[in-house]
Amino acid sequence: MRLRLEFTTEPFDLDESPPHAVVAREVVGAAELEAVEVGPFGNTAEGTPEAVFSCVDALLRQAIAAGATRISLQVNALGASGEQDGQQGSAPAVDGGLPA
Repeated sequence: MRLRLEFTTEPFDLDESPPHAVVAREVVGAAELEAVEVGPFGNTAEGTPEAVFSCVDALLRQAIAAGATRISLQVNALGASGEQDGQQGSAPAVDGGLPA
């Protein structure tokens, strides 16, 4: 099974990347993930469940320590074709965030 991680950190700053956003990018870049896409309003990456779970743990801990007041994330199970499972037996998406 593969998982797709999508996340954002707040507060936003469109003029320059805040420290928590820089840390989040570093965490994802150092993780054993693939298909990593980083953007100003959201970030995505894919990998094995163990790699995604490990990354999420480090992401939450380090981004909050660097000043994030909210982290929104979603994890989706992917089918064999790399697309989100929407058929029978698919795992539900896990969606959560920390209050500001």
